[in-house]
Amino acid sequence: MKLGSGAYEGPYSFQSRFENAGGTNPEELIGAAEAGCFSMALSSNLEKAGHPAKRISTTANVKLEMVDGGPKITTIDLQVEATVPGMDDKTFQEQAEKTKKTCPVSVALAGTQIKLTAKLA
Repeated sequence: MKLGSGAYEGPYSFQSRFENAGGTNPEELIGAAEAGCFSMALSSNLEKAGHPAKRISTTANVKLEMVDGGPKITTIDLQVEATVPGMDDKTFQEQAEKTKKTCPVSVALAGTQIKLTAKLA
């Protein structure tokens, strides 16, 4: 597989998806898109709220399970840690939840349960 932007070119196969072979797979790409989009959207939302972040780190773990005899993405565990000077945890949690509901990739994945864990560093 080769992405149009040239950012990735490498193995992409049944084995990389289901048999732990080298390369990427659809779930890994979805996780990368979700984490990247969430970080960008959270940064924007925090800045609009008057608290620009110094650092945001987001990971997304995509869970693929067999459901009714076929593979299904059932859950995405989204974990974000941010350094946001002057922001209390309650306000940060509100901004993180708002972002989860409005990030374009999260909206596109609305059929999948997205669990969020957000921490201020």
